Amino acid sequence: MKILTFGEIMLRLKTPEHLRIVQADGFEASYGGAESNVAVSLATLGDDAAFLTKLPKNPVGDAAFNELRRYGVDTSRILRGGARLGIYFFEKGSDIRPTSVLYDRAGSALAEADADEFNWEALLSGIDIFFFSGVTPAISPSVEQAVFGALKYCHSHGITVICDLNYRTKMWSQEKAQSVMKELMQYVDLCIANDEDFEATLGIHAFDGDMAHGIDQIETYRQGILKIQELYPNCKAVASVLRNLKTAEDGEWMGIYLKDGHFYESPIHTVHSLEAVGAGDAFAGALIHGLVHGFSPQKLIDFSITASVMKLMIQHDFNLVSEEEILRIMKTGETNVIR
Repeated sequence: MKILTFGEIMLRLKTPEHLRIVQADGFEASYGGAESNVAVSLATLGDDAAFLTKLPKNPVGDAAFNELRRYGVDTSRILRGGARLGIYFFEKGSDIRPTSVLYDRAGSALAEADADEFNWEALLSGIDIFFFSGVTPAISPSVEQAVFGALKYCHSHGITVICDLNYRTKMWSQEKAQSVMKELMQYVDLCIANDEDFEATLGIHAFDGDMAHGIDQIETYRQGILKIQELYPNCKAVASVLRNLKTAEDGEWMGIYLKDGHFYESPIHTVHSLEAVGAGDAFAGALIHGLVHGFSPQKLIDFSITASVMKLMIQHDFNLVSEEEILRIMKTGETNVIR
């Protein structure tokens, strides 16, 4: 099966060690972004994954393009042009100070792209699964329009649509997110909803905002997941990551998955993370991989959460772990306590 992910890859500038941005006199450069992270996860797992975005025709755009190719992602559908690549600044948290992200992505090549630049008949040719997250329609009104065009084409041509709701408060308000995502959900076949995503994007209460006690609220998560399927009957399955986060590095993680009216739950994994970024994208990539390869629902959620917590041990945005590594950790149970 061929998978296409649609979104924005950005230049990531990380402060050295645990410095604040105002302290730093240099930054570590890498590349990442939700849908590009998913594409790299899939390619690393051996799947046929393509990424769609628009990159500027300059050395920074070339570097982002080459970074995707380096990990085996199909870049043949990427559009070129525009003025700049979006940037995000990354401060690694520690103990009670949370990790912080600052966006500098206004006016990026993708944000300035016109919806009619995306010829969905050509771009979706040969595609079996289309993935996007709530980040993508939040980029700009024209990209929002492009997402609608993609989903309508997928719906009429039998292409499976997978969406990670992935709410970003720094990009749009809850009111705007709900007005858009409630409409997009009419076309979604499988939904991933984590933490505040339920309420912020769909107006469904499932989580009270206390990240120290996410797993403890599993019953309201179940009710929220059931509500998604009640409101959007086309959505055949829903997955979620639940977390009890004690500090910026320490916490407990698990996944739940609703399929055919039955909930499947992973073990709880106690982790000490190296870098808490991209774990949700790793979860989505592993979930798609499991679907493509016909994993049973229980194996699917166990595999996905294992990939997610393994990402916490890997620097930068991409989850560079193989299927064999994930299955080995699952078999030994080592992710129950990862350090």
